[in-house]
Amino acid sequence: MNVNETAWVRTDRLELIPVGIDHAEEMVEVLGDRALHAFIGGEPEDLAALRARYTRWAKGSPDPKVTWLNRVIRLRAQERLVGTVQATVGPGSVAEVAWVVGRAWQGLGIAKEAAIAWVAWLRAHGVEEVRAHIHPDNLASAGVAKAAGLRPTEVWQEDERRWSTVGPKAPAG
Repeated sequence: MNVNETAWVRTDRLELIPVGIDHAEEMVEVLGDRALHAFIGGEPEDLAALRARYTRWAKGSPDPKVTWLNRVIRLRAQERLVGTVQATVGPGSVAEVAWVVGRAWQGLGIAKEAAIAWVAWLRAHGVEEVRAHIHPDNLASAGVAKAAGLRPTEVWQEDERRWSTVGPKAPAG
């Protein structure tokens, strides 16, 4: 795997920018809606907690075999942060990815555009398999995963189905 941890990824409308502590103030508003946690659990973080998390992320994974790649999504036309994409790249060049877009920007294709670009960038930099874990009721995230080239598998982790860029497709239903 040949991943530049500080690289920006650009699309027609978006920039995926490495997360920095200076993003916390804007992102606390983007991520502050409790409805964003319907499928992932937990509660929105306050500014201090988000700054602490972004500080941990900036230090990188404590495991030298694991790389953390965390990006904020900036909508260029509005010069506004609207969400995040993440990848944890581990042994075997497998990346676990996630995305979230603030509710005010949902339904605009932003998550889809960001995830497609993110997965393509990861694959272009040596990641052999990209995975996401998606709650079966989260139809929007399933649509994003499908658009980004992931397919549902038979593997479950807690109450979420694994989607992957490799492996057999799961039966419908």
